[in-house]
Amino acid sequence: MEYWKVDWLHDFPSEATRIYNEIGHDGYEVRKVYQYRDGRKLKADELHESDEIGLGTTPVGPIEDVVAQPEFEAVVITRREFETEWQRASWPDGAPA
Repeated sequence: MEYWKVDWLHDFPSEATRIYNEIGHDGYEVRKVYQYRDGRKLKADELHESDEIGLGTTPVGPIEDVVAQPEFEAVVITRREFETEWQRASWPDGAPA
């Protein structure tokens, strides 16, 4: 597994500004946390998705590809850091508990 923290640099008020990803060995997202400007955090896994947050349907590719895009800043983080954010996040409305 690999864990990323990605800052999305934008001005869209309703979109997440930070994304935490747990990525499997096959390159697909396993779990994800969205953090919003107002401090709200939502999480998703393969059993808990909504219209607002869900896992990607294609492999994410290498982190270098993300960093190369000017609207993103991304770093590899520890599993511990990801788990801390995962525990702080809530399931989205409409996602099965």
